[in-house]
Amino acid sequence: MLGLGKSGAETNALLRGLGLSRSDVSHAGLRVLERLAADRDALAQKLEAAESLADRDVLTATLNRRGFMREMHRTMSEVERYKSSAAVLFIDLDGFKAVNDGFGHAAGDAVLKQIARLLMDCVRESDVVGRLGGDEFGIILNRAGAEEARVKAASLGARLSAASIAHAGITHRVAASVGVHPIAMVEDPEIAIARADEAMYAEKYARRAQTFPAF
Repeated sequence: MLGLGKSGAETNALLRGLGLSRSDVSHAGLRVLERLAADRDALAQKLEAAESLADRDVLTATLNRRGFMREMHRTMSEVERYKSSAAVLFIDLDGFKAVNDGFGHAAGDAVLKQIARLLMDCVRESDVVGRLGGDEFGIILNRAGAEEARVKAASLGARLSAASIAHAGITHRVAASVGVHPIAMVEDPEIAIARADEAMYAEKYARRAQTFPAF
């Protein structure tokens, strides 16, 4: 008698879908159905893996923009449903273009990979890191209030700006500008990211003004 493990349960489901029972099908027919059920499970796993890869940035292993936006929608739903707090950070690397142009794309890639690794190491497991494009990264701080997000942004900015990244015997350093936007209920994810982007630019120009004050 055939066992009723996972494949057996899947076979029963297939039979029910066809309006049949095990007694209606020969032993050989049951074997075929079990193989079909197993193949269907394997295909579903492959599709799930492919979808996961489609949401990942190949270079940095963080989420790509598509995956990050999916997580933004999920976070928005949680904020609305549970009245919880969250924030999005927008990070831009200052000085990255000089590395990329002066030392080549391999050096630029090394910087991006190291920065991504540092970001992932500096956030909680419940938070989300994504590469939004070029040298721009985003972070979703789940269940984080506005002040907590600002403190985290300042800490990350300092960590990134102090990081030394070695490639081909040369040490590279880039600064980072970090914008913060507390996520509000009934807010479009693209607008939330745009607000964080605007905050990043404000922070960038404020820092430049301190470094190069007007006379």
